[in-house]
Amino acid sequence: MSTLPIYLYGNEVLKKKAKHVTEVTDREITLIRDMFETMAESSGIGLAANQVGELKQILVLDISDMEAGKGTKPLAMINPEIIDEEGEWEMEEGCLSIPDVREKVKRPERIQVRFNDVNMNEVEMEADGMLARVIQHEMDHLNGVLFLDHLSSTKRTLLRSRLKKIMKGDVETTYDVVVAAEPKSKPKKR
Repeated sequence: MSTLPIYLYGNEVLKKKAKHVTEVTDREITLIRDMFETMAESSGIGLAANQVGELKQILVLDISDMEAGKGTKPLAMINPEIIDEEGEWEMEEGCLSIPDVREKVKRPERIQVRFNDVNMNEVEMEADGMLARVIQHEMDHLNGVLFLDHLSSTKRTLLRSRLKKIMKGDVETTYDVVVAAEPKSKPKKR
């Protein structure tokens, strides 16, 4: 396993819709393992393939270290889709691709999601609370949506200067990143 650089805000790959996965090969298995490693090394609780430069409908999450996630196992989801949702819950969110920015986002509190596991078996599960929030946040990534897109235009305007700094790589992280402002940028340790 190896860690992958995380693409920062401003990279086009974060605004593109990921492609449906039709089969899981060694390449996808390696990607999933590397995504788990990358997420753990960057102290994240969820990671979508877009965030590591892959336009594939794959996400990983692990909330087991959180109080709200006790007893939850790490999970890889391929081609996830929400088939039902209920309630509403507002909570502050952050993102590894948008370091040092946290804002309140409203999302459904409970969801039912259908996805393929790593063996391409179809799975349906219900999730609520933190697990539902992380799944929805990462699924947004797979659809080219950032948590910032859920904010009011006024809120986004207030964040503009911070977001420009992130685009230029003027941010401290403990993980390798790909900066948007540098064409064909190489991973940098921040």
